[in-house]
Amino acid sequence: MLRLISLALLFAIAAAAPAAAQGTAQERSDCMGDALKFCSSDIPFVDEIESCLQSNVARLSSSCRKEFASSPTGNTKLREEHFQ
Repeated sequence: MLRLISLALLFAIAAAAPAAAQGTAQERSDCMGDALKFCSSDIPFVDEIESCLQSNVARLSSSCRKEFASSPTGNTKLREEHFQ
């Protein structure tokens, strides 16, 4: 019985790993929609996406502009794994 429970727990953890790699909805970037709208040809390359977003700053959603402004490095929370 203990072996069965351990095996079930192992499968549950393994199944959750890909979703955890993408972060929670709150941890995902507020720039995701803007990245898809304005910079789809740069996906999944985050540096290129961020450069593209910065070139379109006047057209970005207010939440995406805030994300850029709140980052000490001037980057977004976008990660390549968000686009997989």
